[in-house]
Amino acid sequence: MSESMVQIKNVNKRFVRDGFEVVALDDVNLNIEKGDFLALMGPSGSGKSTLLNLLAGIDRCTKGEVNVMGTDLARLNESQLAVWRNSHVGYIFQTFNLIPVLTAFENVELPLLLTKLSKKDRDRNVATALELVGLTDRMHHRPRQLSGGQEQRVAIARAIVIDPDLILADEPTGNLDARSGEEVLNILSTLNQELNKTVVMVTHDPHAASYARHQKHLEKGVLLAEAPAARRMSKSAAIGEPDYGEVSR
Repeated sequence: MSESMVQIKNVNKRFVRDGFEVVALDDVNLNIEKGDFLALMGPSGSGKSTLLNLLAGIDRCTKGEVNVMGTDLARLNESQLAVWRNSHVGYIFQTFNLIPVLTAFENVELPLLLTKLSKKDRDRNVATALELVGLTDRMHHRPRQLSGGQEQRVAIARAIVIDPDLILADEPTGNLDARSGEEVLNILSTLNQELNKTVVMVTHDPHAASYARHQKHLEKGVLLAEAPAARRMSKSAAIGEPDYGEVSR
C-alpha cells in the first residue's frame, strides 16, 4: 500500500482585492503519494501557484486542512513553518531567484546556512547537488556568466541540497528555450525515478506535464478529474551518471 505524502482536505483560499473577494481555491481535495510526480495544469489564474504555495507553507488556506508528511501546517507558527520548510521542501521558481553577486556554489549553499551542518558537510552536499544537475564545472560562475538553462539548474541544485522530501516546481521551464527546458524536465524525472523524490510541478505546457506520472487540472480554483499522463523515461546527457547516494543532512 502506498504511503500518502500530502493530504489536502476541503481547502478554500480567498483573497480580498479592491474590496472584492477573489476565490483562488474552492473546496479542493487532493492526495499525493510518496514518490509520485504530479503535474498541476490549468490556465493562468486557475489557482495552481496558490496551491503550490499552500503545500510549501508559504501561504495559508482560508478553510480546510493541508497535511504534509503527517504535519498539519495550520498548527505551525511562522517560525516553525520556516524551519519545517527548510528541512522538508525544495522549491523551484520560474524566475530562478539567484543572488547575482554569489557564485553557483554559494547560491546552492544558502539553505544549508540555516542548518547545523559543518562547513565540510555543507561543501559535500553542495558538490553532490551540483553534480546531480551537471554543473560541477560551473560552480564558481556567477549567474550572469551562466545561460538561462544553467541558472535554472543551479536553482534546482539549491532546492535539492537539503535532501528534501517534497520538491515543488512552479513553471520550471517557463523562461527557458526548448533544449534547456528538456534538460530541466529530465533532471526532475531523474530525481523522481532514481531518488524517489515526490515532485509536484505547476505547468501550462502539456509536453512538460507528460513527464509526470499523473496530471490534475485546476479551473477557476476547482480541481477537475484526473487526466492520464505519458511517462517519460529519457534522461539528459547533461546529468551524466553521478553517484546517486543520499545527500547527508
